[in-house]
Amino acid sequence: MNSFLDVSRSLIGRKWIGPTADTDRLAEAISQQSGLPDMLARVLAARGVTPPEAEAYLSPSLRDLMPDPSGFLDMDKAAKRLVAAVTNNETIAIFADYDVDGGSSAALILAWLDTLGKTATLYVPDRITEGYGPNDTAMQKLGASHDLVICVDCGAVSIGPIEIANAAGADVIILDHHLGGEELPPALAVVNPNRQDETGDYHYLCAAAVVFLALVASNKLLREAGKPQPPLLPMLDLVALATVADVAPLIGFNRALVRQGLTVLAGRERPGLMALADVAKMNTAPKAYHLGYLLGPRLNAGGRVGQADLGARLLASTDPHQARAMAEKLDMLNVDRREIEASVQVAAMEQAIERGVEGPLVWAAGAGWHPGVVGIVASRLKEKFNRPAIVIGIDDGVGKGSGRSVSGIDLGAAISALKRSDILLSGGGHKMAAGLSVAENRIDEAMESLSEMLEKQGAASLGPADLRIDGMLGSGAATVDLLEMLDKAGPFGASAPAPRFVIPSANITFAKRAGESHLRLTINNGGGRLDAIAFRAFETDLGPALSAHNGAPFHLAGRLEIDDWGGRRKVKLQLEDAAPAG
Repeated sequence: MNSFLDVSRSLIGRKWIGPTADTDRLAEAISQQSGLPDMLARVLAARGVTPPEAEAYLSPSLRDLMPDPSGFLDMDKAAKRLVAAVTNNETIAIFADYDVDGGSSAALILAWLDTLGKTATLYVPDRITEGYGPNDTAMQKLGASHDLVICVDCGAVSIGPIEIANAAGADVIILDHHLGGEELPPALAVVNPNRQDETGDYHYLCAAAVVFLALVASNKLLREAGKPQPPLLPMLDLVALATVADVAPLIGFNRALVRQGLTVLAGRERPGLMALADVAKMNTAPKAYHLGYLLGPRLNAGGRVGQADLGARLLASTDPHQARAMAEKLDMLNVDRREIEASVQVAAMEQAIERGVEGPLVWAAGAGWHPGVVGIVASRLKEKFNRPAIVIGIDDGVGKGSGRSVSGIDLGAAISALKRSDILLSGGGHKMAAGLSVAENRIDEAMESLSEMLEKQGAASLGPADLRIDGMLGSGAATVDLLEMLDKAGPFGASAPAPRFVIPSANITFAKRAGESHLRLTINNGGGRLDAIAFRAFETDLGPALSAHNGAPFHLAGRLEIDDWGGRRKVKLQLEDAAPAG
């Protein structure tokens, strides 16, 4: 395949790939048949949208895309038991994971119950002392004091703890999306699109989406019984938040959930999210970017380095003053998280490079590395080397690690298989992310076995990822009107990336380092000035090369965004890569 603008190796070692002839023909057909502008048609064509699908893709509808909740195994049993618990004034506990998906899932049920005048006990395990998922001690305590325990974003493989909760006297419902094992936990209902006996049609849903469908099914039962039903559409802000923060692919039903959820979020009706948006200085109409990079990290900070249940309690809060205090606490914890992350990242990067980054797995392990940041650092390794990555923190003879994968490599399945071989103490996850715990003296053995599994999936043949380009633009053509038009193809995120353009033969008129590793630029290729920012540019060859440009022109690749800073709307380039021009 020919390289775009003849860039076969960019400043960071990537080949640029432009639209194919087939994509060009498809874009022309979309434009002719639908009357859409050429650039928008090109964005749709690059995402595989056909001319008959274009209109529906631009207007994803919940009515058209939402599956029948009853089509999921155990869904009707779960809804019936939840409604019975509400009707009979039974005691309910919610056991939630400590990340955004878990917190959002818990907040959905708490809000639904609150509308019905009911309450529930919220339990979020401590990442360090309890680890991920239901544990024996917590489930015994909750089972002994509650009639119903609902596990959200966890529980898919928690056979022992569920047995203990049952023995203590409680029914258990599991609403999860993580890969299930061959044997299901002995819960009353296990609703999970990634159960091994499910169809897999909705494998891409996060836990909050599963919870939302469970509430739809529960409302149907309430309606049939002639009882009031809590409104669910106002809860879609939580589902959208979880979907984006959990990096679920923005395809199918997820696109409708996020599109509608962003509309709800813009109304600023939920005190917790309103307070969090304010402390994050989010002063523009919300987009998927804000959920993933402003709100999500702050909510995760409680589970990573602070109070595990703080994010869930903020999302469920109805008191603006309490919400503000919790949001400010999470914002401070996020600052702490960044500092801890930075120190671990330096050490992990050095270790991974020394070990070698050409194999099927990049990994690092270190004593005292905070388990709350190993997942983020694994993401950094994955992004840099385009390989599945595992980072493990060791404490008291046990390594607790987190992994991130690349497209086409199922890390969760590999780690689940490794767990079945008894090399790991625990482990599981999904295709793109997974967690594990392993005895310190078996870390090398576990990583070697995992490498062999990933090699069979083709991970060893991966190199620097090709950079997919949607087209070229002059700096003067990058206008607010253009971006508002292209935004109709959103929301953008996992599996639906925002359009990426090249500003060709651009001159750099201003370049300045920002913070530790970022680079701010002003560029012009004859059509007008355009501001740009390259995040973490000095962690690669990008920063040094562009800051020392000496007047040489560069092809600059990245994504365009609207900058509302200071009340003036203008376009800014988020620079991802560059190559010398000529």
